[in-house]
Amino acid sequence: MLLNKKISVWYFIREIKSQILFIGIFAIAIGLLDMLPWFRKISLPLNIPALLGTAVSLLLAFRTSQSYERWWEARTVWGAIVNDSRTFIRLVTQFLPSEDHKTIRDFAERQIIWTFALGESLRKLPFSDKVQKYLDENNINGLNIPNALLDEHSKQIKEVSASKGLSDFQQMQLNDMVTRLCDSMGKCERLKNTVFPRSYSILVHILIYVFALVLPFGLDDSQLTIEIIITFLIPIIFIAIEKTSIIMQDPFENRPVDTPVTSLAQTIEINIRQMIGEQNFPLKKENTSYYEM
Repeated sequence: MLLNKKISVWYFIREIKSQILFIGIFAIAIGLLDMLPWFRKISLPLNIPALLGTAVSLLLAFRTSQSYERWWEARTVWGAIVNDSRTFIRLVTQFLPSEDHKTIRDFAERQIIWTFALGESLRKLPFSDKVQKYLDENNINGLNIPNALLDEHSKQIKEVSASKGLSDFQQMQLNDMVTRLCDSMGKCERLKNTVFPRSYSILVHILIYVFALVLPFGLDDSQLTIEIIITFLIPIIFIAIEKTSIIMQDPFENRPVDTPVTSLAQTIEINIRQMIGEQNFPLKKENTSYYEM
């Protein structure tokens, strides 16, 4: 589920306000200096800024592509978490007797809490009241709470297999679903902890500012207003594209372009509660994230 939410233009402007100010001052300063006869004599062939602009465009295209791949991988992983959560609880309800509602509900509650805990851990947020209450009541602690919850899944599967007489095949299927959930958790942690090479960002920044520096010297000095606008507009477009890729490359930072993990966890909760027969569960989403309403 992708959220159809509007991102304020002012949010984006705030992200690049210092660059806008710097480039704006530079463009106006160059325009004023162009009124001096000796400064007008300084010129460069248009091919030079064109060549630099092409290099910047290629680097930004690669950067944006890589950032989008990271964002899309995060969304794909959480799509798998949604599907595996449903499948896991579906297998639990099929393998266990329908009258053993307490055991089924234990698995369901733990899976719901796991999805919320994973999203909040990835975003480095304090656990919500719902998650913290469950952890306190069940005495679950550890450095990696989502992993500890999966351990509880495995322990209960082992206990249920012995007490309820599950076949080896049924136990293997349940354990396989826990393994799939653990794999998805690991992929999310890899995306969270693997940073984009800083040297690449520095290179792109340097080239953008070098381009901004040489651009006005390749333009026609007869149209002062147009020269100032072009000197300001093109570098800002490059900076905006580069900033967009920076924001998009980290999909678990609790920002507007993030993977909507809270909404996905709420969707999982609604689906699981309906699957275990809690039809009276209110289909209402909690505002646990600043950007997900």
